[in-house]
Amino acid sequence: MSSKFDVVVIGGGPAGYVAAIRAAQNGLSTACIDAWVGSDDKPSPGGTCLNAGCIPSKALLESSELYHRARHEFSTHGIRLGEVGLDLAAMQARKDAIVSQLCGGIQGLFKANKVSSLAGHGRLLPGNKVEFRPHAGEPQLLEAEHVILATGSVPTELKSLPFDGQRVVDSSGALAFSAVPRRLGVIGAGVIGLELGSVWRRLGAEVTVLETMDRFLFMADGQIAKEAERQFRRQGLDIHLGARVQSGEHGKDGVRLRYDDRQGSHEIEVDQVIVAVGRRPWTDGLLDPLAGVALDERGFIKVDEHCRTTAANVWAIGDVVRGPMLAHKGSEEGVMVADLLAGQYGHVNYANIPSVIYTAPEIAWIGQTEEELKQAGTAYKTGTFNFAASGRAKAMDQAAGLVKILADAHTDALLGVHICGPMAGELIGEAVLAMEFQATAEDLQRTIHAHPTLTEAVHEAALSVDKRAIHAINR
Repeated sequence: MSSKFDVVVIGGGPAGYVAAIRAAQNGLSTACIDAWVGSDDKPSPGGTCLNAGCIPSKALLESSELYHRARHEFSTHGIRLGEVGLDLAAMQARKDAIVSQLCGGIQGLFKANKVSSLAGHGRLLPGNKVEFRPHAGEPQLLEAEHVILATGSVPTELKSLPFDGQRVVDSSGALAFSAVPRRLGVIGAGVIGLELGSVWRRLGAEVTVLETMDRFLFMADGQIAKEAERQFRRQGLDIHLGARVQSGEHGKDGVRLRYDDRQGSHEIEVDQVIVAVGRRPWTDGLLDPLAGVALDERGFIKVDEHCRTTAANVWAIGDVVRGPMLAHKGSEEGVMVADLLAGQYGHVNYANIPSVIYTAPEIAWIGQTEEELKQAGTAYKTGTFNFAASGRAKAMDQAAGLVKILADAHTDALLGVHICGPMAGELIGEAVLAMEFQATAEDLQRTIHAHPTLTEAVHEAALSVDKRAIHAINR
């Protein structure tokens, strides 16, 4: 193996492996160092996303939703199954197989693009040198023209309730339960907490969600958040807002959680607890003090708009830098940096990054919320359309939720699109493309949408912006 490369990437998650592949496609000799090891003790590139985040959680969300629908909804379609049983081991095995296939696919992509895949840990040294410590063998010194840091993030731990891997777990542990908890506590009602809480609620757990914020899904549009909260409560999630966990006491039968809210102090007992209060950038052991890479007050690597760090020819991308901790954001940063290194144009439009929560109903959005527009004093107009009036949603028996579109009152430019409903994560793609091309609400109005489809709800919401909806009463 050569010890000199044009590019060395430290981290093989969605930011790192994408950067490595694109750099190699651009003709640069590239190595990618990744420390993740699978359950079979073999290298497993893909980072948290593929190994213990996005992909396994979506696999369990899909399986648990099918289980729930088979038990409670199939009969309304005239499908009689008799008693429906749960084989959690098989469900987990399916999830693990998907993860293994996709992580193996990255290895195949590395090989096809001539990326040197190095299993182990990387540490940035002064002068663009990288210490590579393989899982087995002696450390090696690599030299690079450019180094890309893409080490991702790790779950935030509560001092009052540290992880023990059994009763108190992070998101990875919550994806690997071997039995359905009878009583499950979830601390944090963000993306991870809601998705994992939904999985285990569908499979039979009594789920209590404790959220420190007074408003549900504070980062989403208020109207969409209220609709989502209503649907989740109907599904049986016991959601407590403004609930600050003070302590967790381990007992013989579980964990006793103490929390405070506006009504006072409370206690609940649960069998297991998922702590989902956020993630922090992972830089432990990554940077030699003399490497010249600065961190901000929150521990993120400081970068400019093109992901350059404070050290020459050292770049950082993904969860380890500012911005939303989203796999697709990190991937686009990886492409941008790899193209810049090859002397090509590189850019990420940070104003147009979609967000998705894969619950049922799904929640997705892009652009500004109504609250943000009000705070900024922007004149806007809004249109909504409920999936209850969608023929396709009705036929799917998934007619909860709505589409909401915000447009500039003067120019008609799209300012935000917010969806709570079936397949929202897919529907948002049209809005992302429209906003990337600086479309107006009228552009969406004049775009023909196939019938019957869920996308018609986006069309009708756009018509509603100007009180021209056909299949809803304009107010």
